[in-house]
Amino acid sequence: MARLDVPDGRGGEAAMIWTLRPQLGAMVERMIRGAYRQSTLPADERELARMRIAQINDCVACSGFRAQSVLDAGVAPELYDNVAAYAGYPGYTPRQHLAIEFAERFANDHASMDDGFFHRLRESFSDEEILDLTLCVAVFLGLGRSLTVLGVDQSCAIDL
Repeated sequence: MARLDVPDGRGGEAAMIWTLRPQLGAMVERMIRGAYRQSTLPADERELARMRIAQINDCVACSGFRAQSVLDAGVAPELYDNVAAYAGYPGYTPRQHLAIEFAERFANDHASMDDGFFHRLRESFSDEEILDLTLCVAVFLGLGRSLTVLGVDQSCAIDL
């Protein structure tokens, strides 16, 4: 249940909360659309990072959410099955593994992202891709935590 007085309307609380500050709601929409529609990362890598953030945030809505653009890209449902246990799971590619590890470190211990970790990242990702991953993870983490703090994390009306 929302911790603010959110108007009723299409998409539920997670969509309607932004009507309280439409100027900022538009900014949030641009950030989300940027992460889904302007990212150059393959959808599977971005989704694995997003799912790890959803797990860390304990966001029910985000954990079950699949954007239409992700479905259109053919991301298989079973890709999500081992995200929490990624470190010991051999079924992910090196880039997928690194995307999940990046998201986990970003959310839980950003100071652990030392030169050694960036060396491993740069062996698989270009600098542009690392920046892309950083911004996508920042959006996923920040928005997920914002909705959780405000008590509107149990539904999601994002239509991407």
